[in-house]
Amino acid sequence: MAASRVPLWAVCVLRVALATVYFQEEFLDGERWRNRWVQSTNDSKFGHFRLSSGTFYGHKEKDKGLQTTQNGRFYAISARFQPFSNKGKTLVLQYTVKHEQKMDCGGGYVKVFPADLDQRNLSGKSPYYIMFGPDICGFDVKKVHVILYFKHQYHSNKKPIRCKVDGFTHQYTLILRPDLTYVVKIDGQAIEAGSVEYDWQVTSLKTEQASAKPQDRARAGKAKDWEKPFLDASARKPSDWTGELPGDWPAPMPQKPPYQDGLQPEGIGRDVWLHETLGSAGYLPTFDLSEFENIGAIGLELWQVRSGTIFDNFLITDDEEYAESFGKATWGQTKDPEREMDAVQAKEDIRKAQEEDEEELMAGRLGGHESYLNRFHKRDEL
Repeated sequence: MAASRVPLWAVCVLRVALATVYFQEEFLDGERWRNRWVQSTNDSKFGHFRLSSGTFYGHKEKDKGLQTTQNGRFYAISARFQPFSNKGKTLVLQYTVKHEQKMDCGGGYVKVFPADLDQRNLSGKSPYYIMFGPDICGFDVKKVHVILYFKHQYHSNKKPIRCKVDGFTHQYTLILRPDLTYVVKIDGQAIEAGSVEYDWQVTSLKTEQASAKPQDRARAGKAKDWEKPFLDASARKPSDWTGELPGDWPAPMPQKPPYQDGLQPEGIGRDVWLHETLGSAGYLPTFDLSEFENIGAIGLELWQVRSGTIFDNFLITDDEEYAESFGKATWGQTKDPEREMDAVQAKEDIRKAQEEDEEELMAGRLGGHESYLNRFHKRDEL
C-alpha cells in the first residue's frame, strides 16, 4: 500500500502549533497597549512613547508601533510575560525598528530582562540578560549590539555587525541555539553567525567558578591544594608493559575532583565529579553562556538625540521557522508598500519645492541659482 502524502500546508500548520511563543506584540488593539507596557517613573525626565505608524508606511494600522516623541531624552518602558527558561532550547528574539527621523545619535535596541524586573524603576542600572539591536551615533558608531550576560558580567560579540542606517523599517533577529551557535539576521538575511563560546570571548570563563562573595573566594583557595594531581597508589603495572622506553612505568596521575564544604576528601569516589553552584546575591543567576533561567520581561531602555524611532512586531519564541513566518506576515507584507509611499512623497516634495522656486522667480525674489534639489532631503543612508 502506498504511503499517504501529507500536504505541505498541514506540515506548516503543525510546525506552528508546536512552537512556543513566549511574547508577541503587534499593537493592533489601539491604546490598549498601555495596559501591557509599563512606563518607568525612575526619572521624571524620561521621554514618552506614543502609538504611530509615522509619516510614511506600508499599512497605516499594521505599521503602528511605539514611537519616541521627545528629543534629547532617555526612554525606559517594558512589558512582562510568563517567566520561562531557555535551557536546552532555541531562543529567538525578533522585532522591527524604523528610524524615520534618519537617526544621527541614539539607540534602537531592545533588552530582555529577568522576571523580577522592577518595571516602574527601569533604568540603565537594571540588570538584563540580552541587549540586541542597532545603535547609531555620528559616522563612527553604526553597529548591531549583541550583549549577553554571563557570570556576573556583560559580554559583547567581538565581531563588528553593521546596522541599517536609512529611514525605513528593518527587521532584526537574534537566534541562540542550545548547541552554543547563534545567528544574527537583518531583514530575514543572516549577516553574522558562529559560536557563542568563541565570538563572545568567554571560552576561558566556561570552566571557571564564579566567586561573587569573599567567602566563595576563600573556599576556592582552600580547595586549591586538593585539586592538584596526585599519584594513584592503587594503580598496577600493566601485564603487557614491555619496558621498551627508558625508566619505570609511570602510574597515572588523575585529577582530584573539587569538593564542597561539608564533604571530606576521603569520602569522594574516584569517578565522582561535583559541580558547585555559588551563591550570587545581588547578581542575576549564573548559567552556561546563552542559557537564562528566569526570562520574564522585554523592554526599551535607551537614549535618543532626535526622536521618531518606531518599534514594532516584537517576538520571543523557541522556533526559528515560526519567527520567519511571523516576519513574513508582518514586516514582509508592508516593507515594499512603505518604500512605495516614501517614493510618492519624495516626488511630491520635489514638485512642491519646484513650484515654490518658480513662484519666487516670478516675484523676482530669488537672489541666486539655488536648485530646488538642494532643499530636498532624501531618505538615504548616512
